[in-house]
Amino acid sequence: MIEEYSVYLPRAYRRIRFGRLELLHILLAVVVLTFAFAVVLTSSTAAQLGLSYLDAFGYSIGISFLIVLTGFLLHELAHKFVAQRNGAWAEFRVYPFGLILALAFAFFGFVFAAPGAVYIQGNITRRQNGIISISGPLMNLALGAIFLAFWFVMPSSSIFAFILRWIGTINLLLAAFNLIPIPPLDGSKVIRWNVPIFVLVFAITIVLLLIGLGIVAV
Repeated sequence: MIEEYSVYLPRAYRRIRFGRLELLHILLAVVVLTFAFAVVLTSSTAAQLGLSYLDAFGYSIGISFLIVLTGFLLHELAHKFVAQRNGAWAEFRVYPFGLILALAFAFFGFVFAAPGAVYIQGNITRRQNGIISISGPLMNLALGAIFLAFWFVMPSSSIFAFILRWIGTINLLLAAFNLIPIPPLDGSKVIRWNVPIFVLVFAITIVLLLIGLGIVAV
């Protein structure tokens, strides 16, 4: 997700750069989300792999880190890098209340992941804003498709199949959520820029998500 503000910025901002405070915010978000996802996944991991709760939590930490790395971090970095290549200032900042909600909801069996957003400042056009906004969901869509493709060729009883399906499906779920055309979600900016592209990307995301969830068989 992104938040944008309009100010003039020099061309020097077209290079990729990170702020020290931004890196601390990214680290905090990754740690909190990894723990939250691990709490949610532990029961399923124990049941699927026949492990004790403690062993399953250890596995879940690893799986959750991969989910957060792909589903959250690469999503936000896609926004950031595309924005910076378009000449805007872009840095990630956490929502403290969002992190608290993520931890709280995790103990009720699901993750409400609104850890923060990439804040953008610059004179960007509607087209540029649309491209910046769709870059995050497209990253999740591409990763989801790749992980599901590997899941299809793995033996169903393999632990790797379990991990690949979880990571792929959650990436697609995050893509679908962020594409909802309601402000401040990415979809609201994408649909304002280009309706056909929005419909195409959203439709592909939903189809793949239904496959990952096992609702549609292939």
